[in-house]
Amino acid sequence: MEIWINPACSKCRSAIDLLDAEGAEYTVRRYLEDVPTEDEIRDVLERLGLEPWDITRTGEAVAKELGVKDWARQAGSRDKWIAALSQHPKLIQRPIITAEDGSAVVGRTEEAVRDAMARG
Repeated sequence: MEIWINPACSKCRSAIDLLDAEGAEYTVRRYLEDVPTEDEIRDVLERLGLEPWDITRTGEAVAKELGVKDWARQAGSRDKWIAALSQHPKLIQRPIITAEDGSAVVGRTEEAVRDAMARG
């Protein structure tokens, strides 16, 4: 498993604490420093079964500067959203956990983290 985190995020720290308590094997990606490429974001979205607007933190200051809330949420706008997530990784919802079975979850709850652990 790999977990994308922002160490300043309490949900990320809670997810790491749970993974550690359960003895899970995982690698940490500090995605604000090791910024995902557009292709990596596309891959994670496919694994999540979500669209880019589903994992965008629209309350962030940069989201407001970009006017993200007014962007179209349709297939034709997908690349614009993905580019914004790659250029401004602070917009990416966190933590994201990719499991060995090819799936992924947004691990904001204990239940979601446990789901990822069950998938390997």
